[in-house]
Amino acid sequence: MKKRFFTFFVFTILTNFGFSQINQNLSELPNFSSLAEKVMPSVVNVSVTKVIKSPARGEMRRGPFNDPFFDEFFGSPYNPPNRERKVATGGSGFIISEDGYILTNHHVVEDAAEVIVSLQDRREFSAEIIGSDKKSDVALLKVETDENLPFLNLGNSEKVRVGDWVMAIGSPYRLNSTVTAGIVSAKARSVPGQSTSYIPFIQSDVAINPGNSGGPLFNLKGEVIGINAMIYSNRGGYMGISFTIPINYAEEIVSQLKEFGLVSRGWLGVAVQEVTKDLADSFGLDVPRGALIGSVLKDSPAEKAGLKNGDVITDFNGQQIVYSGDLPLVVGRIPPEKNVKATIFRDGKKIIVPVKIGKLDEKITQDTTEDKKEDNGNILGFTVKEISSLSAEERKQLGQETGLVISDVSPGPASEAGIRRGDILDKIQFKDVKNIKDFEKILKNLKKGSTIAIRIIRDNNGSFLTIKIPK
Repeated sequence: MKKRFFTFFVFTILTNFGFSQINQNLSELPNFSSLAEKVMPSVVNVSVTKVIKSPARGEMRRGPFNDPFFDEFFGSPYNPPNRERKVATGGSGFIISEDGYILTNHHVVEDAAEVIVSLQDRREFSAEIIGSDKKSDVALLKVETDENLPFLNLGNSEKVRVGDWVMAIGSPYRLNSTVTAGIVSAKARSVPGQSTSYIPFIQSDVAINPGNSGGPLFNLKGEVIGINAMIYSNRGGYMGISFTIPINYAEEIVSQLKEFGLVSRGWLGVAVQEVTKDLADSFGLDVPRGALIGSVLKDSPAEKAGLKNGDVITDFNGQQIVYSGDLPLVVGRIPPEKNVKATIFRDGKKIIVPVKIGKLDEKITQDTTEDKKEDNGNILGFTVKEISSLSAEERKQLGQETGLVISDVSPGPASEAGIRRGDILDKIQFKDVKNIKDFEKILKNLKKGSTIAIRIIRDNNGSFLTIKIPK
């Protein structure tokens, strides 16, 4: 009996402790209902009408069965040339001032013939596009009304921390005023391969779908910390990775759109790549970080400042550069003509270089390298020819008249490093390679078992690779 009583006593204590622990954990979770109720009236649906022209005369147009066989009998009168049709698209947005300024995405209103903004209380307004910027994916709208509109307070996206709770409101799949929530997954995220490489995205796991674009992302104070812009997805729908334009960055864009109707960005004029551990070792860098300059464009601010291929930019304008993608994010936000300082790693030393920032949309041309014979094999695992020894047609295809072209790559360290036949050899261990004589001179000083850096030019873009020389 005593044993049963003791067991019951212990079970009761553990159960009560468990429930109290659960209740405590639940009380620590955010309640989004009051927050959603407070901010919902300022979030709008953006309906866009675009005018699409039918295919021009001579382009293929299908008949009623969408089959070339039946076109023989029924003809193809559909979509006559130069006929226009209207297409309805849309997204979300939010009011940022009582006099009717609204923020949304550029891609929501791009090529719009008409923009209609709908509020939660079912009021509708025709909106004017004050300015729209493709690179930042930010658009500023304005509606005219005698009434004071409900508007949102803008927060400070610099203070957002990874792990913070956030909430989004938008119109996914035309389901107006949809609320979703999650946490911040990462900050200052660049998205490779996107035209939006100048945006330091906030990444979150908030559910974002088509129609959410242009809507706000809130912190728990009800302040807007960003504009929801895009998702990572293999299927077109939400997969747990969403990207938001930080509101501090968007405000910089908005101020320019209001004043000028367009946006000016800083430009440096370099092509950069990631610093791998092998490259860092070959350069003598303690940590593999920074942006490695693969190409410096001719007449660019970088060239005028004396930056060189092979320099590693570790700090720019007082901001640390950890990944190569950090550099365009920093440079793009600097006003043109501003003088800044870059910290670079060159020949084993840190150097501070003054740079005058240019304007991004200036005309730019790719820099080229510069003299006859052929090398028949070496410890690097590839052979080279002087470009001047090639035919005029081959030189035309390469886009270069002088220098060395890799004529063959053997299985081994060179092929493993990614070197291909047709690549133009520019540097070995930061030494220029302009002819066979330069090439053979450098080879004599290479040690077996070492890791070396070489620079190649492929498709007019320079990049550094590392080769591990066998012992």
